[in-house]
Order: sequence, then structure tokens, then C-alpha cells
Amino acid sequence: MRTILHCDMNNFFASVECAMNPSIKGKPVAVCGSVEDRHGIVLAKNYLAKEYNVKTGDAVWQAKQKCPDLVVVNPHYDLYMRYSRLARNIYNEYTDKVEPFGIDECWLDVTSCKEIDGDGKQIADILRQRIKYELGLTISVGVSFNKIFAKLGSDMKKPDAVTVIKQESFKEQLWPLPADSLLGVGRRTSKALSYMGIETIGQLANCPDSILRKKFGIVGIKLKSYANGLDNSAVTQSDYVYPVKSIGCGLTFKEDIQNNRDAAVAIYKLCEKFGSKLREVKKIAKGISVTIRDNSLLWKEWQTSLPYPCSSPKTIAEQAIKLFISKYSWERPIRSITIRVIRLVSEDEPIQISLFDEIQNEIKNEKLDCTMEILKNRFGNRIIQPAAFMKMNYLPDSVVFSSLPAPQYV
Repeated sequence: MRTILHCDMNNFFASVECAMNPSIKGKPVAVCGSVEDRHGIVLAKNYLAKEYNVKTGDAVWQAKQKCPDLVVVNPHYDLYMRYSRLARNIYNEYTDKVEPFGIDECWLDVTSCKEIDGDGKQIADILRQRIKYELGLTISVGVSFNKIFAKLGSDMKKPDAVTVIKQESFKEQLWPLPADSLLGVGRRTSKALSYMGIETIGQLANCPDSILRKKFGIVGIKLKSYANGLDNSAVTQSDYVYPVKSIGCGLTFKEDIQNNRDAAVAIYKLCEKFGSKLREVKKIAKGISVTIRDNSLLWKEWQTSLPYPCSSPKTIAEQAIKLFISKYSWERPIRSITIRVIRLVSEDEPIQISLFDEIQNEIKNEKLDCTMEILKNRFGNRIIQPAAFMKMNYLPDSVVFSSLPAPQYV
């Protein structure tokens, strides 16, 4: 039988900030985005802040109303990545099967090292103590015979705790829990299950296949198998690299934009580094998506195919602008825009072109992109940029890219 651990670092962002700044230990702390850049919401908080009902997603002013003594700190993502790597280095000393699930969570398959380091609970306690002593953080660990239940276990007791879920007794332990405790049961699925009279994991586990298949398709059958402890997915090797399925970046503007010209400039800003990001993963894009959020926080998304697979920021931006202008009629000003390149394929894949494709222009654009990238890497991002970016006060100084691997769980 396998022994799987799920290690979850408690209140990760806030805990790292407290570890690096002992003067704020013992105080309610919240890591918040920049108010000036209109990202002024709570990203993470510690347990003392939770006691005041401070929640992730609260506006900073709301959080301070709940907790007047709240210590607000800016996020330091490089620091969080460093602590994440240090934790994984500790995990790797016990097994070569360590699979990240976000920046602060990992699955570990410790089946092969039980004879050396003890059973799953003993290994979990060792890891818990080492993380606390060496990094100054705490973790909660779930121990079980599959990944789904290990994840559920780490959520059951927090902070600094170990929960063991055994194969012979999981029904008594887990089936009375709410259905949304199970990985894969999100808010919408939970609401749909509740409407069907399914409130607990046990009720989901015993629901007829025909009912679940009719409502959710194959996803419903998979969730039922999870509830019955039938997850056989393997923990990947530590050095496994997930294939990238899309790359995106978004901007929340310092002030709402209200016309196509400002939107076009923003889209060019978002697309300027797609060339280098695609070359990093040796991919080209066959399509794009444009997502906007208006000033009422409602969002819309549109997709289209590119004329031919490419990595040119200019081509990507032009197609994104054309798509945006054809779809959005300016019912409201826009608060944010996100551009994503999708349907990625290998850069070595042959491209079918027609007699009317301006492929020579595409080649010239890619050479120009590479030259600009070299200049920016050597002299900084401001050494060369489109004139349209000058004096655009609504644009933030930088954008953050995200790469999405193929999803593993519903």
C-alpha cells in the first residue's frame, strides 16, 4: 500500500513576512496588494488577523475596519519562492517523488523510505519539526494512501498538525464531512450537489452513477471515485516539468480606460514579452484570448485563432486588438485586461502557409523582437519601447506573467 503525504505551509505569505521581520510577530498581519495600483486587497493573513474575521479578498480598508491594529505589508514574491524552494529541498531528502501543488503545497510519496525513516506519521512529524526549526514556518501534513485523501487530511487540522487517514477507516472519518472538503468540488459544483440533496462526501460516494453522469458527465463519476478512495494517480518525480498549455499576463489600470486607443496601447504593453516567454518554452501560439473586467467587476472573454502559429508580439498584439475592437462596445469603462496565448505547439512544428501570408514580414518582426530583447537584457527595459507607452499614466510599471500546465484535477 502506498503512503502519500500532503504538506501545506500554514498562512504561507504572512508567515514568511513574520519570519523575516520578527518585530511583527505576535501581531495581526495581512499581506496586501498595492492600493496605488488598485490591487489593494488582502492576499494572505495570519491566524491573529483571522480572529478578527479578516478574509482573503477583503479590501485593505475593510480589513482595517475589522482590525484597526492590523499590520499591512507588501508582498515579496521572490522571497516566497525562495522559502518554497528551501522547503522542497528538505522534502527531497526523503523522497525523489515530490509534486508541487501551488507555491506552498506538495505531495510526497514516501512509500519506499518507510523502512529507513518510519511510517507516514513519523516522517510527517520529522518534516514538521524540520520546517519549523530550519525555516521558522509551520506546516500541516495529511497522511493517507492516495493524493486526494492526503490533501483532505492536511486541511482538517491547522496549524502545525498531522492528520492520518487510513484505508480501513476512511469512511467513518471522512464520509460525514461536507462534500466541498473534497479536492475538485468547487463552489459551483458544491452548489449543484446541494441542489441534488448531496451535502456530504458519503452521500456523493453512494450516489448512483447515472445521476452524476447526467448532471456532471465524466467529472461526476471521477468525483464519486475520489469519495470512495479510488484515486490511483502517481506523485510525479521532483524534476518533472509540466508541459505549458498557455501563457498569459494581465494589467489592472491605475485608472479606468474608456476608449479603443488606450486599450490598444495596453494590449501592446501586455504582448511585448510574449516572444521571449514563448522562446523560453520552445513554443509558438496558434490562438489568443482576451479577457476584460469592467468597472463593475464583471468580466468577458473572447478567443480567436492567429493567422498562422507564431511567437511575434506584434502579430499577437494586432490580432488581440482586432478581436477586442470587434467584440467590446464600451458599455462601461474597463478596469483590467488580460491577454493569453493559447493552443501552444512546438516551435519545430511545420507551418502550413498560403500564397497570401506575409511570412517575410513575420520573419522580420521576430528578428526585430530578438534585437529589442537583447538591448533590454543588457541596458534595462526602458532602453527601447514604443512611443505610445510614453506618458500613459494609467499603465502600471510592470506586468506579471503566468504559465498554465495541463490541469490534473477537476
